[in-house]
Amino acid sequence: MSLAIAYSRGRSGIDAPLVTVEVHISNGLPALNLVGLPEAAVKESKDRVRGAIINSHFEFPMQRITINLAPADVPKEGGRFDLPIALGILAASGQIPIAELAKYECIGELSLGGELRSVNGVLPVALQARDAQRPLFLPLDNAQEAALVQHAELFPAQHLTDICAHLNGFHKLDAAMPAPQAVHSDADSPDFSDVQGQFHVKRALEIAATGLHNILMLGPPGTGKSMLASRLPTILPVLSEVQALESAAIASICGAGFNSANWLKPPYRAPHHTASAPALVGGGSNPQPGEISLAHNGILFLDELPEFDRKVLEVLREPLETGHITISRATRQADFPARFLLISAMNPCPCGYLGDPSGRCRCTSEQVARYRAKISGPLLDRIDMHLEVPRVSHEVLRKGSAEGEQSSAVIRARVIKARALAVARSGKANSLLTAKEVKQICTLSEQGHQLLEQAMNSFGLSHRAYHRILKLARTIADLAGSKNIEIPHLSEAIGYRKLDRQA
Repeated sequence: MSLAIAYSRGRSGIDAPLVTVEVHISNGLPALNLVGLPEAAVKESKDRVRGAIINSHFEFPMQRITINLAPADVPKEGGRFDLPIALGILAASGQIPIAELAKYECIGELSLGGELRSVNGVLPVALQARDAQRPLFLPLDNAQEAALVQHAELFPAQHLTDICAHLNGFHKLDAAMPAPQAVHSDADSPDFSDVQGQFHVKRALEIAATGLHNILMLGPPGTGKSMLASRLPTILPVLSEVQALESAAIASICGAGFNSANWLKPPYRAPHHTASAPALVGGGSNPQPGEISLAHNGILFLDELPEFDRKVLEVLREPLETGHITISRATRQADFPARFLLISAMNPCPCGYLGDPSGRCRCTSEQVARYRAKISGPLLDRIDMHLEVPRVSHEVLRKGSAEGEQSSAVIRARVIKARALAVARSGKANSLLTAKEVKQICTLSEQGHQLLEQAMNSFGLSHRAYHRILKLARTIADLAGSKNIEIPHLSEAIGYRKLDRQA
C-alpha cells in the first residue's frame, strides 16, 4: 500500500484555488474510484489516464486505486486534472519518486496516447503557483500564455513521458523563458487621422480616454460613430503589467486567447445588439465572465444602443458603478472584475434622420420619445457625456478640413500627459474618484458653484450627475494643464449633458 500526493489548481472566477490530488493504492479487486465532487469531464479522466499510462509504456496498477480531489466540497471541472492524476498513480505505484512529485504543481489534459493538451485558465494557475513558490508542469501549447507571469518557474512538456523522465532525473525539461515585454505599435492599427472633420467628437473622445468617462454618441447613420469608436483604443495609454495580467487572466479562463505581442493594449469588445444579459455580464451554472469582464481595463462599445433589449441594458447599471460583477447561482458564486470604459452609439430617432439637413425624417415626437425611452434614466445618468455626431459635408470628405487631421499618436501623447497628472494627484483616473475625493480635488470657485447649481436646477440633474460633471471638468482642466477647474472647463462639462438638457 502507498500514498502519493500531486498538487494542481482548480478554477473559481479568475482565481485558481489549490487542489490536492491524493492517490492511494491498496490490495483488493482492481478498481479506480474518484472522489472529491468531480463533474462529468473529471470522472471521464479515469479512462483517459488509463490509456495514457499504458500507451506511454508504463504499468497501470491492477489493484484498488482511490483518488481524492481535496478540498472535497469544491466542484472540480474540466480535463485539467488528467496530468496530476496520472502522475499520482505512477508515483503511488513506485514508477516515479513520490517526494520529487510533491515539489511541483501540474495541470493539463491527456490524450489516450499520453500527449499533453492545452487547457483554459493557465494564466491564473501560473500566478498562484509562483506565489506558492512551486514550479509548474504544463502543456507546451500553454507555455507562451503562462510565460507572461514574471518570475514563475515553468516546465512545459509535450508528453507524459517527458515529465516522468524529468522527475526520475533521466532528462531535465527546459524551463520556459519569460515573455518579452511588448512594444506598442500603431503600424497595423486604424488611426484618428482617417476620420475627416468631427473635431468636437474627437475632442470628446480624447476627454473620455483621459479620464475614463463613459460617452454616448447620437447621430444619423453613416456619420462615423462606429469608425470613431473603433479608433479610441489607439489613443489609450498601454496597460500596466498588473492590469494586463488581470485582462489576460479573464481571456485565459474563457479560452478567448490573445496575442502575446499586444497583451499590453487595452481590450476592445463590441458585442452585437442581439446579445443576451448572461452574454453581456456573464453567467451559466458554472459562472463564466461576460463581455463586460472581457472588456476589463479596456473599452466596451455598444452600437445601436436602443436596439439592445432594455432588460439587457439594465444589467450594466451596477457594474458601471462598482467595477465588478458578482454572479450567484444555487451551487456557487463567482466574482469577476468589470472596470470598463463604455462607448455607445445610437440614432436620434427610429428612422435615424432626425435633424438631418435632407429633411427625410417623418418620425413623430411620440415615436422619438418612445425610441429614446428604451434607454432608462438611471443608465443614462451613468453616462458622463452625450454628444451629437452630425453629418460631414461632401466638401470636407473630398478635400479634408483646413485645420488638418491629427494622428492617434499625437492625441495619445496628450492623453498620457493629462492622465499622469491625475494619477500623480490621486493614484487613479478622474472617473474613479470617490465622493470624498471629489470634494477634496474637484473644488470650484463661488462663480463655478453658482453655474453648476443653475444647471442642476434647470436640467433636474441627480446627485450622481453632479459628481460626474465635477470629475469631467477636472479631466478637461488636466488636458488644459490647469491646476484649478475654471469656468470654461465647467461649462464644457455641463455642455456634454445633452440628453439631460433635452429632457
